[in-house]
Amino acid sequence: MAYSTLHIENSVAWLMLNRPEVHNAFDDSLIAELNGHLDQLHALADAGDVRVVVLGSEGKSFSAGADLNWMKRMVDYDLKGNLADSRKLAALMHGLDTLPCPTLCRVQGAAFGGAVGLAACCDVVIASGKAKFCLSEVNIGLSPAVISPYVQRALGERQMRRYALTAEVMDAQLALALGLVHQVVEHDALDSAVDAMLTTLQKGSPQAQRATKALLASVAQAPDSEATREHTCQVIGKLRVSQEGQEGLASFFEKRRPAWADINNTPHASERRS
Repeated sequence: MAYSTLHIENSVAWLMLNRPEVHNAFDDSLIAELNGHLDQLHALADAGDVRVVVLGSEGKSFSAGADLNWMKRMVDYDLKGNLADSRKLAALMHGLDTLPCPTLCRVQGAAFGGAVGLAACCDVVIASGKAKFCLSEVNIGLSPAVISPYVQRALGERQMRRYALTAEVMDAQLALALGLVHQVVEHDALDSAVDAMLTTLQKGSPQAQRATKALLASVAQAPDSEATREHTCQVIGKLRVSQEGQEGLASFFEKRRPAWADINNTPHASERRS
């Protein structure tokens, strides 16, 4: 039985967790499925066949974090078994974080534990006013270890210390204020907000977005080094002389839409779920 789905239409990929009966909780099977989907999406995004990836889930909750039955099995794992499990989850977070194209996370409800990591790995997060976020691991004797690089990047070190140590629940507005979420909308307006952001993202040059995403990851490592400064010059220089760069400049001066901006056939969020 599939615990997730991947649907691609008109260069938009919808990657959906599909275990609503257990609030889309993670287990080893779901993680393996998602890693397989991400391998496929990396290849498609590199080739320019996927322009945007939307991450979401079915049902009331975004994801409750670790599945209880999976956690029961973990009790009997030795260190080697636990390390193997953790590395697969780490691969999932890294794979999502490093997708070459823009990623958009749709959070309709509770996002606990590792699900906070999924949101933090996406470029844009839009949440319903009903959404709640919690780094709940310390309450069961664990740590948000694997997701910590991504969540701390979103929250900042100071806020991460509080919420990772207290396991307090963050409502949508607090998550917005802390930087984990980019936009909060009424629950019934969530799909419309996702559609609007898809339209916005698809106005950009696919090549420039891929280059910018890679550039920002590089700049974050050493913001003011000589190597970084030279790298930024190389990126913009190559984009200016590229086919898409030339088309973008020409369309701007000619007051027309660039060739890549034909978004009339983009499936809407509500249509994707029908």
